[in-house]
Amino acid sequence: MPVQFEAFCSGGLVPGWSLIVQGQSNSKDDEFEINFLSESGEIAFHFKPRFSNGTLIFNSFQGSRWGEEEVYNVFPLELKEPFEIEIFSDSEYFHVFIQENKVAQYEHRLKPLASITKVQVLNDLRFPLVELSKKRLYLGDGRL
Repeated sequence: MPVQFEAFCSGGLVPGWSLIVQGQSNSKDDEFEINFLSESGEIAFHFKPRFSNGTLIFNSFQGSRWGEEEVYNVFPLELKEPFEIEIFSDSEYFHVFIQENKVAQYEHRLKPLASITKVQVLNDLRFPLVELSKKRLYLGDGRL
């Protein structure tokens, strides 16, 4: 798949980084994936929705091999309907939101997080918006 978006995370993926992707799939054969990569090219987080069978796939590629795949059968994406996906990182997990609803969390397998320095979106379709930003974290005790 061709790379549509690539960005580097200054200082690595520290808690608070967020990726937002907006798009629309017109065919069950449309595919895209989102990867958070380390400096050495390992994939810390791989996210791939599969429209063909209605699953969300999560994994990591470390030490020249894929880890154990996590498969979610919750699939809130619909063909020919616009969608928004947000992937947000805190110190323990990648949190995945679709249409502002949390659908999954994926425990960080690659540490330290500062070694995760690049985000790629690969796809067969065009996305009108891909945005990488750093948000302020609410710590639960009133501090930001």
